[in-house]
Amino acid sequence: MLRVRVQHEDDLWVLSQISKGGKIAGMVSHRRDSTTGTQEGGRAKSAERKPMWIVIEVENSEFQPFSDQLRLHGVITEAPVDKGSHHTHTVGLKDEIELTALSGWTVADEQLLQESVKEGGRAKAAIIVVENDEIQLFEIASHGMRDLSLFTLRGGGKREAKSAQVRDGFLSKVAKETALLFGNELPLIICGPGLTRVQFGKLLSENGCAQKMLNVATSIGGRPAANEVLALGLADELLGDTAIVEQTKAVEEAMSRMGTGGAVAYGPDAISAALEAGAIEKLIVLADLLRDEEAVICGEPWFEFVRRLEETNSELVQASTEHDAGLQLEGMGGALALLRWKMD
Repeated sequence: MLRVRVQHEDDLWVLSQISKGGKIAGMVSHRRDSTTGTQEGGRAKSAERKPMWIVIEVENSEFQPFSDQLRLHGVITEAPVDKGSHHTHTVGLKDEIELTALSGWTVADEQLLQESVKEGGRAKAAIIVVENDEIQLFEIASHGMRDLSLFTLRGGGKREAKSAQVRDGFLSKVAKETALLFGNELPLIICGPGLTRVQFGKLLSENGCAQKMLNVATSIGGRPAANEVLALGLADELLGDTAIVEQTKAVEEAMSRMGTGGAVAYGPDAISAALEAGAIEKLIVLADLLRDEEAVICGEPWFEFVRRLEETNSELVQASTEHDAGLQLEGMGGALALLRWKMD
């Protein structure tokens, strides 16, 4: 049995993954106690919702990254009332929950737990992509990236270049709104292909942003710039080796090797053959795939396949689909392997 206290939003994503596949979840929850229903003036008074310890056999989980609630649905196996009925645990920050794995914890589950303890929510940051006439804001967490806002001077067709006065006014207005949105604590990564990002960083400071800020150059603008920051490790000073950076770097390296005919494997047959040969250095696979009981690779369940990685001292990277690299991985079938040597 594992007792977990939710300290960060990223912990909820980890819980949403490790609660899958034959898990029992117990926590203090609320349910109507029918014994408290009464008749008042000839009309029924509804039963009261009471706090009680409820244990369910988890059937499915619902979680959206950057939200502060995880919903676990299942059938009650232990409670003062309604055993056998369906119930939903709503898990939020600071909640405690007990998880029991009926078939034992998998290698993938143990790895996610270790990563969660190590990172402790420190990946939370913002990426601000600055161009002359467009600024995009993104929020970064360990397992996801989301768009927050887009500010633009661009029109729908050819227009004359905006005057310096208009552009400066645009930057000042966006800096003010950005400072209000992020406050002075969330670390900021300011990037873009030109020097406007430097001016924007100064405007943020003038508007009260006193948190740690990195200002880095990228070769491109827009959302691709945010991905470049992650893939090339341009913000490692703030994000370090957190999950989203590791996942993005690994997928980017695999794609690069594919483009040059390098040491990489994709597709079930190639990945399975690489494991048998001891050639896998790092396997990048979707976390959801590892917990899909019907998902197999060459006839073997994925959760059993990754257990054999330890035999060849191969590294496992579990990816989320809540950022661009994860979606790219999903488009490749959900798994890629970086190899120690090229295989025919």
